[in-house]
Amino acid sequence: MQLRHLAFLTPGSYLPEDPRAGLDDALDLIAFAETLGYDGAWVRHRHLEPGISSAAVFLAAASQRTRHIELGSAVIQLGYETPFRLAEDLSLLDALAGGRVQVGVSAGPPPLGALLGPLLFDGDPAQSDFSHARVQRLIEALNGAPLGTEETRVGNAASQYRPRLQPHAPGLAQRVWYGAGSLASALWAGTQGLHLLLGNVSRAETHDDFVSSQLQHLSVYRAARTAGSPARVAAGRVLVPTDGADAATCQRLHAFATQRHARTRGPQGPRRTLFAADVVGSSAHIIAALRADPVLQQVDELRVELPYELPAGDYRRILRIVVDEIAPALGWRPRAAAA
Repeated sequence: MQLRHLAFLTPGSYLPEDPRAGLDDALDLIAFAETLGYDGAWVRHRHLEPGISSAAVFLAAASQRTRHIELGSAVIQLGYETPFRLAEDLSLLDALAGGRVQVGVSAGPPPLGALLGPLLFDGDPAQSDFSHARVQRLIEALNGAPLGTEETRVGNAASQYRPRLQPHAPGLAQRVWYGAGSLASALWAGTQGLHLLLGNVSRAETHDDFVSSQLQHLSVYRAARTAGSPARVAAGRVLVPTDGADAATCQRLHAFATQRHARTRGPQGPRRTLFAADVVGSSAHIIAALRADPVLQQVDELRVELPYELPAGDYRRILRIVVDEIAPALGWRPRAAAA
């Protein structure tokens, strides 16, 4: 594999009684990653738990602490959102960030819709369209075409304007990624010209193991892409190097991975969900595992997914070891060296 682009994904966890401290830690981590040379920082979008419930708001804060690193959402579930209003937030974010935003989204009914339905929707959520059309509406809004007729004007006491999404962020509509975990979603993302996020969760449709399933998704996506059109594919893996950790920390990290390992042995639940195994151990062990990963052999962007609820010091140690030891062994060079 030849790794060209290195990013990480933070869960943005915090204590319910003190959200500010955890959010500040996550913002500091993104700024720290930029100094290390990371190409991208992504945040996990979460609802009704101590995490980042609004990627746009959080990344707006991150944009003011950084200058170069890409800022991404992984992923915004559009079933919770109104596409045009989300487009306004994302466009404002991209203007603040200077064109660095990467928009990761997914479609489908919101997982917590049964609980949140009366709070999110004016009518019966069963009557709402949660299909891929919701993604198309978001992209149409991001493109910023004028609304109304040639004569339509909006404005204030000082000026009148042709109505359109404001601020308009040129190019943002071409930086939309789809979090595909099924054959149908991978195919659709390819036909629409979206970039592809391959995470550590997939669905068992024709294979019962994670790697074979994800390989098929990647193949379907690439076959559907229009020849010559630019396409970025990023694969995510949970990496937990233990180099430099004390005995107690190593024991805790291995125990964390062990409790999650059972779910990686086969499809889980009625949706037959597949999970990638966490890669825990020395840098040498992780390098060997990544080189042997058939999916990573076919992509040049890696997203290091950080586990939930580790101390801030562990996150910094992981990011530094990946930059110093693991990523260079896979062909990656930090931005300054590349320049």
